[in-house]
Amino acid sequence: MFDSGGMSAAEVRSATVALAQCSTAMVDRERIDLISALEELKAAAAALQARLSVAFDDSQRRLQAAQGVPAREQGRGVGAQLALARRESPHRGSRYLGLARALVREMPRTMAHLEAGRISEWRATLMCRETAMLTVEHRGEVDERLDAELPSMSDLRLVRAARGLAATLDADSVARRAAWAALDRRVSLRPAPDTMTVLTGLLPVAQGVAAYAALDRHARERIAAGDARGRGQIMADTLVERVTGQATAEAPAMELQVVVPVQTIAGLGDEAAEVAGFGPISADTARSLIATSLAGGAPVSVRTMFATADCTQLVALESRRRHFPAGLARFLALRDKICRTPWCDAPVRHSDHVLPAGRGGPTSSTNGQGLCVACNQAKESPGWRAEVLADGLSPGSPHRVRLTTPTGHSYDSTAPPLLESRRAS
Repeated sequence: MFDSGGMSAAEVRSATVALAQCSTAMVDRERIDLISALEELKAAAAALQARLSVAFDDSQRRLQAAQGVPAREQGRGVGAQLALARRESPHRGSRYLGLARALVREMPRTMAHLEAGRISEWRATLMCRETAMLTVEHRGEVDERLDAELPSMSDLRLVRAARGLAATLDADSVARRAAWAALDRRVSLRPAPDTMTVLTGLLPVAQGVAAYAALDRHARERIAAGDARGRGQIMADTLVERVTGQATAEAPAMELQVVVPVQTIAGLGDEAAEVAGFGPISADTARSLIATSLAGGAPVSVRTMFATADCTQLVALESRRRHFPAGLARFLALRDKICRTPWCDAPVRHSDHVLPAGRGGPTSSTNGQGLCVACNQAKESPGWRAEVLADGLSPGSPHRVRLTTPTGHSYDSTAPPLLESRRAS
């Protein structure tokens, strides 16, 4: 299929087209054989991606050094470029680059299994993850000692074996890893089906067990006292009440930004609404949220939003504050919802000038976009540029920005519709 001396992106894309056109009309034995062969192909492609990524990182660092970029800043933006090429978030791109370096330079046997299609990219990732705190020498020893078994290991067996060897070879590094992990403790929120969310706390084991035990103990006490709620319901409600300080979980006294068409609020329509940071919710759920908050005594305020004539794009926002930049930042966060970099799902943290202010870019909604911290920093690296392709002020023409990387590759970012229910068909 390919010349042994190398291949081009065009050749790979041609093969992709051929795979898409492949017939499934064959006997079951052939289907299983082909599924297995495709899995091997995926692994070999992942190995080549890793080698290409390390070579790209080396090349970019040399180029940045020649441009006079300080040593501590060399390599900035490389992970973001890889993420765009792989169609994933910049955070995942940076993690992937670390994986690629480890495979190519420190774990030759694991890399050989990946190139031969004997293990998946995920299994290779587990090997790198569980040996991340080891020295290069000890990491190589784990790589060597698991070489023969690696192709036949399950995920759990691999993790346990790598952890066991790591703890034996360098107990101090394992202890340091646990200490550093505690520094990464955090709380995150992500959407779940049926207008629910998953609130996750990554905590040191003692703290996590203690918090869970306290909630469990309180739930059992309430049930013993005749509370009709289930144990899980009581634990969830208690968590909300203790964290927010409110009397009941049903009426949160906090700012919850819900975008609701006026007809829906009035009960004259059933168009879906949206919760900022979550996504679409049904009209009944939106009305219930407002009604429940009012019944529980929580403050409810209304802010007027101005949209295009077809009500798909946000063009202005009524501000209750005199300081315009704060209102503009709120506008960008509501319009863009999440970081505008393609495939990045991080929350908006920075209000960014598409055309930098230092180059004459105005502080306006047209020249503004919401970015996460990492994407804003990557955009400031040498060779990156952005331009506004559409101002988003006209019906059917949402705000659009083109981001161009130092290699000349361009990626367009379009602001999402104000309400997903108004998304063009």
